[in-house]
Amino acid sequence: MKSRPIPGSTGEVLHELPSPYQPHPATGLLHLPRFIAKIRYTRDHGQLPDSYRKNYKRGFDRFLCLHLGIEPNEVEAIVRDSDDDDDEIDRLLLALFPDNIRAVKWNRELVQKGMTDAGREFIRESLEAMGCLDWVNEIKSVADMIELDEGRLT
Repeated sequence: MKSRPIPGSTGEVLHELPSPYQPHPATGLLHLPRFIAKIRYTRDHGQLPDSYRKNYKRGFDRFLCLHLGIEPNEVEAIVRDSDDDDDEIDRLLLALFPDNIRAVKWNRELVQKGMTDAGREFIRESLEAMGCLDWVNEIKSVADMIELDEGRLT
């Protein structure tokens, strides 16, 4: 049986966040539903746990916004002010995003984050700290590591 992350090794874990591999229904962009969920969590709870706060509007959130040529704060404002109306959020995001969102390009980049030599070393060190070094051959990307940490890989 494969190991599970040592409780607390990455800080508090929000199991309710969507997978980074979940596509946004209106755009097909991976990670966007997760970014939206983090914005809602922040709005509803004041802030994310420390373990997520360090990458909020940075990390994948920022990379996605850089891909789209927008600022994370613009997405945050739309979601924060939407009253959880998914149709309104989609309409406003589609108006904000460029006409060609290049979803396939972004999705490929997201699933490959961590596949460089430096990325592989980062993943190895993170898995070791999590007590999950036995996963080193199965975890191919940073998104995979998130999946493991949040309990979606068994």
